Amino acid sequence: MTLRQVAAHAGVSHQTVSNVLNAPERVDPATRSRVREAIEALGYRPNRTARSLATRQAGLIGYCLSRHSGHSLYMDAFLHALTAAVEASGRHLLLFTAPEGEAGLATYADLVAQQAVDAFVLSDTVGEDPRHAWLAGRGIRFASFGRTWPRHGRQAGSWVDVDGHAACAELVTRLHHAGHDRIGFIGWDSPDAGGAGSDRRDGWRSRCRDLGLPEPEARADSDSLEGAARAAAELLDDREPPTAIVAATDLLAVGVLGEVRRRGSRPGHDVWVTGFDDSLLATSVENGLTTVRQPTAEIATTLVGLLDAEPGAAEAGVLLPGQIVVRGSAPLGL
Repeated sequence: MTLRQVAAHAGVSHQTVSNVLNAPERVDPATRSRVREAIEALGYRPNRTARSLATRQAGLIGYCLSRHSGHSLYMDAFLHALTAAVEASGRHLLLFTAPEGEAGLATYADLVAQQAVDAFVLSDTVGEDPRHAWLAGRGIRFASFGRTWPRHGRQAGSWVDVDGHAACAELVTRLHHAGHDRIGFIGWDSPDAGGAGSDRRDGWRSRCRDLGLPEPEARADSDSLEGAARAAAELLDDREPPTAIVAATDLLAVGVLGEVRRRGSRPGHDVWVTGFDDSLLATSVENGLTTVRQPTAEIATTLVGLLDAEPGAAEAGVLLPGQIVVRGSAPLGL
């Protein structure tokens, strides 16, 4: 199968097919889609060595697996979606590991020096994450899943994130409409929480204040079942315990459910519980967990699209909405 055969099938020139493969931003979306359909239909696979020599590109996007990624069911789903999105663009994902913080920049520098990758996708971002400024300062293309929450100025580089503030605020509104006047929150104290945990907490708090509700809060010492159970016990031991609890992650929510059941109470009846992520945990618990679904596939395709933006294009921040998925732990509207 040759490039010229793909061109004939799509009804375009062989140069147009080459542009779709090597410089897709030069081709209008309709033509680009037609060419990619022809590539898929014919099973065409470009010669990677020849393509690399012609374009001086590796055809690889670098992605660092942090030590925290393995503990997150959601990040596992994200990695699968990102792999699919990168491969749909005609490239592959190069996975690597690196130390955290400033120490990890040497790994990025080594990959750049070897011309091993064309760009990076970053995730597991933390406050003031050093990778973004380092890459931007060297003109290296990248896009970030998550924000760095800079204290001053704007975040370096383009990013995609989910609006946890709005999602948690909406959870409070719907719980209140269902009759709950004491809605607790459980997050976790850890550098791993980054700004995302605070953003979700702020959404809960701001809506409680808008509605004139109390703000019962407890913080787990880790994003774990045990930490969540201890934090839930702190809230439920109050003289006026909450009748609903918003947890910052699905894992924390499952820990809360365990503590509720341990006390002989019924989740979804005596105490309503919600999570965040819509991970596999959300459907593994009895009667299911009401949670916020992150649009994983859209996040991945948006990140790849940002990598393919025109050179010199303005950096972009894309905030995507989460979707509340209702199950038995908080039967909103059921």
